[in-house]
Amino acid sequence: MKIKVASYNIRKAIGTDRRRSPERVLQVLREVDADLVALQEADRRFGQRSAVLTQHLLEEHSDWQSVGLGMRATSMGWHGNAILVRKSARIIDCAQLHLPALEPRGAVMAEVAIGEATVRIVGMHLDLSGLWRRKQAAAILAHIGADTGSTPTVMMGDLNEWSRSAGCLRDFGTCFRFAETGPSFHARRPIARLDRIMVSPQWQIDACGVHQSAAARVASDHLPIWAELSVQ
Repeated sequence: MKIKVASYNIRKAIGTDRRRSPERVLQVLREVDADLVALQEADRRFGQRSAVLTQHLLEEHSDWQSVGLGMRATSMGWHGNAILVRKSARIIDCAQLHLPALEPRGAVMAEVAIGEATVRIVGMHLDLSGLWRRKQAAAILAHIGADTGSTPTVMMGDLNEWSRSAGCLRDFGTCFRFAETGPSFHARRPIARLDRIMVSPQWQIDACGVHQSAAARVASDHLPIWAELSVQ
């Protein structure tokens, strides 16, 4: 089995030009063309926390469906975290992961059938505080740690970790390998590897990178990262 995965902090579809354009975000996602996508900041922050990428946009102008993680009728995700999968895939299960935090934070998880295989995907957006990031990493690992050997797992998101090897990266690295995608923030001049893709031992990382198209440099302050994976 081979799949392409991606992670993208879409910043509520507000671009580096300060304009909100969900259509531009969708254009970037079509350029990346991943089978599984973890989104961060996918819902508006206030009011009804409406999804930035509406069901109409996804149904009429994309090959993805959103995993049903929203707490409200118009929301897509949980604390802004959302998961998109191909319309041809079958969503087996999904869950919201409650994380310890000073500010509202969470992670999301889904099990998806792609062809004959079942894949688990975890999306996250971790805290700005290093101490709380480590607590959140511990909570995520505790939730899935007992089952890392049976289901191929991909964890992705905006980890907000500037260090290359310390803090929550070291914690996640005890069980998962990192795709060396490269710096993805800030979109206009990427110098920081805040966005990460992590895989369980069953996966081989065949290729990975940062998507740096002209549209991506404007659509959000983060660039999307991607990885092509195959089961070993």
